[in-house]
Amino acid sequence: MAQEFERNGLKAAGTDGYFQTVPFDVRRIDEARSSVALVRGGIAEKMQLGREVTIGLRLTPEPTVEAEVVFAGYGFAVPEKNFDDLAGLELKGKIVAYISGVPEGIPAELSAHYQTAGERWGRMRAAGAVGTIAIQNPANMDVPWARASRARLLPSMGLANQQTDDLAGAKIGLTWNAEHGDKLLAGSGHTMAELLALATAKKRLPRFAVPVTVRAVQAYDREKVESQNVIAVLPGSDPKLKEELVVLSAHLDHVGKSRVFEGDGIHNGAMDNASGVAAMLEIARTLKETGAKLKRSVAFVIVTGEEKGLQGSRFYADHPTVEGKMVSELNLDMFLPLHPLKIIRVLGLDESDLGDRFKKVAERRGLQVQRDPQPERNIFIRSDQYNFVRQGVPSLFPMFGAEPGSAEDKIQKAWLQERYHAVSDDVNQPVDKVAAGQFIEVLTEFTREVADAPVAPQWKPSSFFKRFVKPAGA
Repeated sequence: MAQEFERNGLKAAGTDGYFQTVPFDVRRIDEARSSVALVRGGIAEKMQLGREVTIGLRLTPEPTVEAEVVFAGYGFAVPEKNFDDLAGLELKGKIVAYISGVPEGIPAELSAHYQTAGERWGRMRAAGAVGTIAIQNPANMDVPWARASRARLLPSMGLANQQTDDLAGAKIGLTWNAEHGDKLLAGSGHTMAELLALATAKKRLPRFAVPVTVRAVQAYDREKVESQNVIAVLPGSDPKLKEELVVLSAHLDHVGKSRVFEGDGIHNGAMDNASGVAAMLEIARTLKETGAKLKRSVAFVIVTGEEKGLQGSRFYADHPTVEGKMVSELNLDMFLPLHPLKIIRVLGLDESDLGDRFKKVAERRGLQVQRDPQPERNIFIRSDQYNFVRQGVPSLFPMFGAEPGSAEDKIQKAWLQERYHAVSDDVNQPVDKVAAGQFIEVLTEFTREVADAPVAPQWKPSSFFKRFVKPAGA
């Protein structure tokens, strides 16, 4: 990446040339020494790790945990919409179980924000909870349980020496297979089929104590490693505007190598996210070859650790190496050029005037622009743009869109089921290269327009995320 940046005339902007070192703590589960059991009436029923439940390591788990369970619906609160699934529940010393999803009437970006680890767990911790049990709704899962659970054996990574740990105080974080959810709910008067039907219909969920105690032993190995962000800048030409930064981001990591997948076990990550990195490099190449003299500076930020919880972008957003004020951000991640380009789905479309600007560029090329049709997938908080949003920077995340139920929609869903985070996400898969080129042309034109616009992008007055803008001089 650094060589490509240099070849395209971009200046190094890391703490070490083009590089910014990112330190990590790494944890890997030792399932042979770990266990999860459900205790009722003094009788413990041992769960099968991987098949029925997995132990999460994005937190620092306690070696042993024993606690009762409370089911808290969707498990989050949105004060702006008078929605709070934790209100009135006795959570002190309890493990909070919840189903992933969003009730009707809460905007996608707003619900996504309140389902971030920091927001969700912060409220639970304040109420005295000791941990969580997440139950994924199969109707909304990108990857079926049988394949997703294999990733539990891959290492988990968190920023070393992190000043603020979003999951501080959490002793346990389990993910439960909905297919075996009735084992967890036994004796509660509710069934998993009942709850999933309500969640799929986006109805309010009941909240109740579950007459069971979870007893867990959590063993893991730990080490420290370093990785790198790769950063470069195309300096602006306007003396007044060049200190304002138009940021492009993409992540260069994928999920590594494992022994539990078919073939060579290498997770190539061609679509996720070599495609986004390649798009950034193509934008840089085009700007160089056309001799563009953009008024604002453009920062090219390729980050590590996205698959481990957006860690590299968080580190960069907290410790930026390109001097100036970030005024906009465009994130490129797995944009899925699997079919002809007719629709571009844009996350963050209605939050700032960046969405209006992007729409004009797309429509000039005869393309439709689409809002997020599946807010329950929480994509807005699952890629790197969100760490820039939390710094108050107007941000967008565009990708190929499709009308629900269309042939293109079916192609995208099949890709998620079959190739997402699988070893088959490689260069041998079908790609519509013409459509990919058209998409990158839109991104390049949009980058030019934002960089040369007389006025920097602004959050809309109605946007929830406007509150993250830092006061002048902060």
